[in-house]
Amino acid sequence: MNCLISSIHYSPVKSLSFANLESCIINKNSGILNDRIFAFSRNIDFEKAKLIEKYPEQRKLHYFLTLKNSPFLNKYNFAYDGIKLILKNANKELASAALNNLDQIFFICKQLIDLEASLNKPIFLLNNKDFPFFDTTHSDSVSNSISLLNLNSIKDFENKNNTIIESQRFRGNFYVSGLNAWEERKWINKVIKINNVSFKVEKHIARCSTTNLKPNSEKITLNLPSQLKKNYNHIDMGIYLTSLDNGNITIGDKVELHD
Repeated sequence: MNCLISSIHYSPVKSLSFANLESCIINKNSGILNDRIFAFSRNIDFEKAKLIEKYPEQRKLHYFLTLKNSPFLNKYNFAYDGIKLILKNANKELASAALNNLDQIFFICKQLIDLEASLNKPIFLLNNKDFPFFDTTHSDSVSNSISLLNLNSIKDFENKNNTIIESQRFRGNFYVSGLNAWEERKWINKVIKINNVSFKVEKHIARCSTTNLKPNSEKITLNLPSQLKKNYNHIDMGIYLTSLDNGNITIGDKVELHD
C-alpha cells in the first residue's frame, strides 16, 4: 500500500470554515491543534451557552450554528492565528476578535447577525481548546475525532455520477491518495500509523445535506446522500479516526495499516 497524505485541513469554527495546512500538530486528547475549538451557539441563552462551552456532555447538535441549519453561512470563512479569530467573505476581512477582548467577541457575533438577518438572536461565540466542538462529542461518550477521506473513493463516486464532485464538500481533515477506492471501509476498528502517530479507526462517516452545498456558496447543486445510497447502498464517505499519540503530520507522510 502506497497511501500518502495528499492534503490537510482544519476548521477553527465548527462547521463554518475550512482552511488548508502544510502540516499539523496532533494531540491525543483533542485531535488536530485548533480544529473546531470555536463554535457559535444557537437558540439558547448566555447561561446555557457557557454551560455547553465548558461541558461536552451537555452539548446537543441543535445548540450550534451549522451549515445544516444555516446553509447561507457557507459563503463565509474564518481564520485563526492563535490570537485573533477573523471573519472573512471572499478573502475580505469583515470582523476580528481577540480572545481576551470581550467587546470584540460580542462584535463578531453582532457582525454575523447584521450580515444575515435570518439568524435568530442571540448567538454567542464559544471557545474550548481542551474539548473542541466535534460532531462526535454530542453524546455521553466524549472523544476527539479526525476525518480521513480517500480521494479515489471520491473519484469513483464522480465516475458513477458522471459529474464533478468537489472534495471540499466532505470537509475532511486528511485526504489521502494511492489507496484503492473504498479500501478505507475495511479499516474500521483497526489502527493506522502516520509519521509514527497511531490512530484508531472508529467508524464510517454518514453524510448529510450539508454536502449538497457548493463550496463557498449557499447554492445546493447536488444530492450526495441520495446518490451515495443509490450507488453503494450506504450514505458514507470517509472514516473517523481517534488519535492515540501526540505528534506531527505533514503532507506527503505515508499512511500504514496495522492489524
